[in-house]
Amino acid sequence: MQHPPYLKKGSTIGITCPASFVSNEKIYPAIELLQEKGFRVKVGTTVGNEFHYFSGDDNTRLSDLQNMLDDENLDAILMGRGGYGMSRIIDKLDFKKFEQKPKWICGFSDITVLHNHLHANLGIPSFHSPMCGAFKAETENTAPVIQFFQAICGEELTYQTLTNLHNRYGETEGILTGGNLAILAHLSGSSSEVNMDGKILFIEDIGEHLYQIDRLMMNLKRAGKLNKLQGLIVGSFTDIEDTERPFGQTVEEIILNKVQEYDYPVCFQLACGHQEENYTLTLGMKHTLKVNEEGGVLTLKRNN
Repeated sequence: MQHPPYLKKGSTIGITCPASFVSNEKIYPAIELLQEKGFRVKVGTTVGNEFHYFSGDDNTRLSDLQNMLDDENLDAILMGRGGYGMSRIIDKLDFKKFEQKPKWICGFSDITVLHNHLHANLGIPSFHSPMCGAFKAETENTAPVIQFFQAICGEELTYQTLTNLHNRYGETEGILTGGNLAILAHLSGSSSEVNMDGKILFIEDIGEHLYQIDRLMMNLKRAGKLNKLQGLIVGSFTDIEDTERPFGQTVEEIILNKVQEYDYPVCFQLACGHQEENYTLTLGMKHTLKVNEEGGVLTLKRNN
């Protein structure tokens, strides 16, 4: 698998908003920080744009993202925010020029649509990473922001998780795939659906009820997405709610129940997802995963 070139000082990062609305005020601190780090920034027409729930109508968002995919002078594209909107435009994007000169796609949440589409159709890796709201003066020296710049510049990446009673021990390796659980279920049966056989699956989510997490995991299981994995990594599940009549299982118990008959390692509490401590993962590239009584270690096997 050939990955896009890593960035260096002077590289150009485009910022676009292909999904929900985000204000200029939330984008400008990110622009300033990227420039302070030595990168050039190209701001798309969707930044600060507004059309009902979205950062522009479908054609506006499509055009802005298409222009950045085609721009040979860009080295990476950082998404303004997620929310909802990528699946409304994904099938109209043309990846011919992007495939000839790929660049790093950076984002998470609704951007899981684009990540998976790239992996399913082009085999091009991308970064499951923080978006513009995470980059500001007060976060400049935090570990996730430092690690983001390490990731896009091609430095070695290793992640250590804490011990967890629900972890299932083992060692494995495989291409890392996944993203937001609700989006992964949403992509079932579409042209953006990734073949997960032999891969390490990462999942995270926000704002779901426990029964909805059970339903989403059942979707993946019934679609055959869980039975041939090399490993499963669980990130943050934030703002999870229960119903008035309790569901009866925790998030960890729900997930383990869906993979109980398989023998691959399962690792909980990776600091990645809808939370402040949101580290950057290189989706679409091979990783090793070791899970034991001390926790889990995920390591990128980088192609030089």
